[in-house]
Amino acid sequence: MTGGIGARVRAGVRYAELPMLRAYRLWFEHTRKCEECKRVHRAQDGCAAGRNLWDAYRHIRGGGN
Repeated sequence: MTGGIGARVRAGVRYAELPMLRAYRLWFEHTRKCEECKRVHRAQDGCAAGRNLWDAYRHIRGGGN
């Protein structure tokens, strides 16, 4: 028998990503793909979608939901 109880427990546990880290990851992934956001040095100078993602990150980082 392979795995056993430990394998079943690990399989049932899902990784819970912190909202702040998720928001940053989404913004970061966007900037890697977006041609407009690749060319700027500040998040505020990117495209509308990039700015919205950055604003969401800043809101969550500041204590918002």
